[in-house]
Amino acid sequence: MSDLSAVTILVPGKMNPDTLDTLKATFDVEHLAGRKLEDLSEERRQAIRGIAQMGQVPAAMIDALPNLELIANFGVGYDGVDTAHATKKGVVVTNTPEVLTEEVADITLALVLMTTRELGAAERHLREGKWESEGPYPLTQTTLRGRTAGIMGLGRIGLAIARRLEGFDVKIEYHNRSKRDDVAYPYHADLLSLAKSVDTLIVAAPGGASTEKAVNAEVLKALGSDGILVNIGRGTTVDEPALIEALENGTIRGAGLDVFEKEPHVPERLKALPNTVLLPHVGSASRHTRAEMGKLVVGNLVEWFSGRAPVTPVSESVEAGIARKG
Repeated sequence: MSDLSAVTILVPGKMNPDTLDTLKATFDVEHLAGRKLEDLSEERRQAIRGIAQMGQVPAAMIDALPNLELIANFGVGYDGVDTAHATKKGVVVTNTPEVLTEEVADITLALVLMTTRELGAAERHLREGKWESEGPYPLTQTTLRGRTAGIMGLGRIGLAIARRLEGFDVKIEYHNRSKRDDVAYPYHADLLSLAKSVDTLIVAAPGGASTEKAVNAEVLKALGSDGILVNIGRGTTVDEPALIEALENGTIRGAGLDVFEKEPHVPERLKALPNTVLLPHVGSASRHTRAEMGKLVVGNLVEWFSGRAPVTPVSESVEAGIARKG
């Protein structure tokens, strides 16, 4: 094994503290809190061979690091990395799939339950003293009984969500780029068809150009006035202004969101709506799961700079044939 303490890794911006500590104990780490490469000397930029990050890696950052070999992304979604440019430059990209699957699926079910049964509003009713002063919280108009969920993105997380919903006797349908041959759920070749067929639309798809604003006004109208939208994928997948209008005018009944278009900004109109449940992107935010994600980030870097293939290269790197050693 090579001397990993001599390998310089850039950590731009924030990083999970446990992961940062492990990186510093293993590599020569350049933690650039401000993310400004101009704050580094030319010598340090030349020395950087890897990036461990949980934010954005644009083409300019890749170009500014001539000896960069691998970008270890902290998270399953890696749309913040210019993967096409990295691949063109021969830079491998890795992510952290599977280790957060169950945690995110749990939060998804929490959002489904909170939204259909108005649990956030019911809790506020109690905390504000209204149970005592005004009486019981009103009966909810919706329930999971008899509902059909449509999952946009039946990957690892989507399948984990489907397993949980089956336990609640909720029917499942789905939309993917292609039909899966390992599930019996009804498949829809386009999102509009799925929305017309279900009353609960769950977005578990990755971000990027192919899914940007895919859940638009037309899809929301098709979901219908009893419809509920839950998004734990990426905020960019939903046309946020169209969603706000749909919630305000009753085009759909409610929404449970863990992700937003311009995080951490959440529009005031959205926050003001009583028929929403809004979480600050906490899908994988447990100490346990973030530690597991961090181990995979470090593991990808250790494997690569020890002369072996990374543990979890993204598909683009695999398809380009650059995610292997020897």
